[in-house]
Amino acid sequence: MIKSKVDEEDYWHSSKFKAFTFDDEDDELSRLKESRQAVNNIRRLVEEDDDEDDVEKVSWSGEPVGSISWSVKETAASSQRADREPAFPKISTVTPSISRSQSGYSLSSLFKGEDGHMTQIDRSLIMTLCKEVLFRELESRQTALRHFIHYLSETQNQRLLLELHRALGRAEDAALLQYKEHLSITDENKRRDFLKNCLSLPFSAEDLAHVQDHYTLLERQIIIEVTDRQAERGGKVEIFQKFPRKALILNMPLITTLYYCCFYHYAEPEGTFSSPLNIRQTFKISEKQYFVTALAARAKLKAWLDVDALFASRNWLGFTRKKSPLSFQRVVDILQKNSAPTHVLQDYVALVDDGELRLTLAQKHKCHNIVINTYRDMKDRQLLLGYRGKVVRGSVEERKIDDLLSNPQIRWKN
Repeated sequence: MIKSKVDEEDYWHSSKFKAFTFDDEDDELSRLKESRQAVNNIRRLVEEDDDEDDVEKVSWSGEPVGSISWSVKETAASSQRADREPAFPKISTVTPSISRSQSGYSLSSLFKGEDGHMTQIDRSLIMTLCKEVLFRELESRQTALRHFIHYLSETQNQRLLLELHRALGRAEDAALLQYKEHLSITDENKRRDFLKNCLSLPFSAEDLAHVQDHYTLLERQIIIEVTDRQAERGGKVEIFQKFPRKALILNMPLITTLYYCCFYHYAEPEGTFSSPLNIRQTFKISEKQYFVTALAARAKLKAWLDVDALFASRNWLGFTRKKSPLSFQRVVDILQKNSAPTHVLQDYVALVDDGELRLTLAQKHKCHNIVINTYRDMKDRQLLLGYRGKVVRGSVEERKIDDLLSNPQIRWKN
């Protein structure tokens, strides 16, 4: 795709990258002008046909839709490579190469005439030779290489960008670029097959684990979706009738999938694909993340017995007590957002360690018994008397306050 001259000018004026040149000169204005013309000629050099419009646009700063909450940061990766290595990796010896002295070509000779001025590139040069010369010259020039990569990304020339990564021995970058192509595949079965083929690409160990998880998750989502769609249409599964699904599970992130399974398949045995415990085990989800997700899902359904069961813990004497990987203040917040009744909230407000915070939460959520008991323990008659006016007249709470105020065994401090 050929841009107009106005578009080319806009590209250079808007580019955030420093312009580059391949000859060291003191005149900064001259260097800028030569750089702009040079890269304009580079794009003529690398455009082979008009099929580039079909190349998928890739944004290196975004997270892939349907991935496992991970993203590829090109800028960060480039910075890390720059910190580790004084120069970019050498061109693979597998690629045929011609030394500068043997070929008689250099990037400067491609862009400059005998008088030193810029000239048009000869389109009759063999494309493979031109790319080889270009890649070799870019190899040792870090600023120029980064600028050119940015240029290829903006012009959506993914094919040449992939060739460049391979020629420079940047196998992991090439693999990640190929993996990004899954974004353009809309059919879930074809996307699954594509991801399976990506497993053979030369990823780093960490990235390969992410791609494996992505493939496994999508494969499982397809199975769950088929089963649940049939159950929903059959009309015999109560939860699908009472809480109709608002979206398909396909291509959803891992935690969304876990929430879905906690919502619709909570009681299923661990051996089934849709079991929340199976999801947790397969994808190594932490205890805290699983707890938060399950709590939110069961609270949304108002399944308070399931909520209580999440906190049940037995000590070595066999006594049961409530235990949470979250602070109980956070637990109260989650329950309150899901419209938990007062008697449910009260059980968890009472477990907040900090006395002042516990009292504040009790007042906020109208947990009257906690407030009344706190003022009793403080032996503060005035506060208790003042709180009497905030409870319902004739209620159990009002009678409890009256009994305390008239109890001669309590030595009030005021």
